[in-house]
Amino acid sequence: MSGKLTERRAAPTEVLVVLPTFNEKENLERVVGGVRHLGHDVLVVDDASPDGTGEVADRLAAADDGVRVLHRERKLGIGSAYEDAFRVGLADGAALFVEMDADGSHRAQDLDSIVEAARGCGGLAIGSRYMRGGRIVGWPAHRLLLSRGANVYCRTLLGLRVRDCTSGFRCYTRDLLLGIKLDDVVSQGYSFQIEMVHRTVRLGYPVVEVPIEFEDRIAGASKVSQGEIRRALWTVARLRMTR
Repeated sequence: MSGKLTERRAAPTEVLVVLPTFNEKENLERVVGGVRHLGHDVLVVDDASPDGTGEVADRLAAADDGVRVLHRERKLGIGSAYEDAFRVGLADGAALFVEMDADGSHRAQDLDSIVEAARGCGGLAIGSRYMRGGRIVGWPAHRLLLSRGANVYCRTLLGLRVRDCTSGFRCYTRDLLLGIKLDDVVSQGYSFQIEMVHRTVRLGYPVVEVPIEFEDRIAGASKVSQGEIRRALWTVARLRMTR
């Protein structure tokens, strides 16, 4: 793990919700509040945001024993942020590990249904935008087409039956993360989501999907660049060649 972790001041809960951040000052407090209202622990992983997100996270942690912050010295990628946070949670004894965006696009009211699905199946539960009952609010047509196309690409090349391989709202069981072996994961950017689904399926763990409503961010800018998209496509091809 790289970075400085704030001190734990309370016993950990069963569920750890991880919020990677980079320039999410305008959204973070609302998202953390929604998760804490449900009683789950929060670990914010901030990659030295220049907008003061790290300071907001520290203030929330100082006021709430269920919030911790991992400060990293530079932007290292969302995949490595989750890996570092998962290692913290594994050391603390957490049983369920949630990935959730800090920009407000993932609704807190969908969180517990994803957690319960993971607890029930013993593997991975994904908040799906593309199954019956799921939907996306606020995306332009070109972004929706790109996302749907990426999922078709993943399913075709990797032989996956998961409708939303790229969803960043999901929950892993402790047993699954130990089976995956985080040190073996090669993706550090947004392709991390795809690789984790692929590894879950290859290990024989169940993957279940739960319908969610995805709301486009209100404040701030998306961090998904054209370079990230190209790297994700190449990662899928590489995973296909190593099947």
